[in-house]
Amino acid sequence: MRQPETAEPSEAGLNGDVFVSPRHLAGTTGVGDPGLAPLLALGWELRHDDLSNAYVTAPDQKIRLGYLPEGEDDGLWRINAYNDLFAPPVWGVCFNDSCPTEFVTAFTTALAHAYEEGPDAYLAPPEPGHADRDPFLAVVPLIDRGWQFDRPHHNVFAIRSPDKLATLEFTTGHLNPEAELTTRDARWHLWAGESADRPAWYATASTDTPVPLLTAVTECVSDPAPLPRWRQETFSYVKGMARLTPIVPPGPPTPTPLDVRRAVASRRPAALPASSVPRWSTTSRPALPGPRR
Repeated sequence: MRQPETAEPSEAGLNGDVFVSPRHLAGTTGVGDPGLAPLLALGWELRHDDLSNAYVTAPDQKIRLGYLPEGEDDGLWRINAYNDLFAPPVWGVCFNDSCPTEFVTAFTTALAHAYEEGPDAYLAPPEPGHADRDPFLAVVPLIDRGWQFDRPHHNVFAIRSPDKLATLEFTTGHLNPEAELTTRDARWHLWAGESADRPAWYATASTDTPVPLLTAVTECVSDPAPLPRWRQETFSYVKGMARLTPIVPPGPPTPTPLDVRRAVASRRPAALPASSVPRWSTTSRPALPGPRR
């Protein structure tokens, strides 16, 4: 596969912060706080287990998020919604441990908004032809930014990023509800890399995941703005595929005319008292020469 042409950073410049573009090659930040923040801001309950896994639960107990750095697999983020507390989840979403944190934050931010609207928003299943729930709406941000549909295969429709290094797959037909929640065999499968078998990162969403939540992720993934990362952690991962631009600290602001006047005034010598200023005239006697040495 032909890789995008990009200038490779020199070994001497590996230190420092960089912008990574396209953003689907940025990788995770390794920090979970931004993804949890939108839900904690609503007063959701946060608790930890003895392995430092974090669990966040909505006040009505119908949405649960697990941040699982010590989980049984690479599913770092697992979010499930319930219509009945004693029944299986209505929908489930998973982001693995390499997924850019900004994509998770986009999802949890949209989830927080949906929760404030009520169950009709955060439990609303996709509905083809519906003005707000048509599954196609989740793909629109990708189309608008140059992603292109790939040839369908095995009941799977795929749309790929311009560099062919990120893919969103939609599977048609019947799927096992339990497998959708515990494996990558889900209705929606978003991943980056050259192969779905060994993706750089992935995210999945089950059949009844609300469309606005999915759209928030595709909008964020396809955003052309780069993501900031620490170069030492991203260089080996994106070498030869992404554009790395050093983040230069901002320079001093351009001085305004008022700043210039103030600076000039501050450098002027202070005026001497009037009584100490010598007054000279053409009639003043010249100073007498001092004794020779």
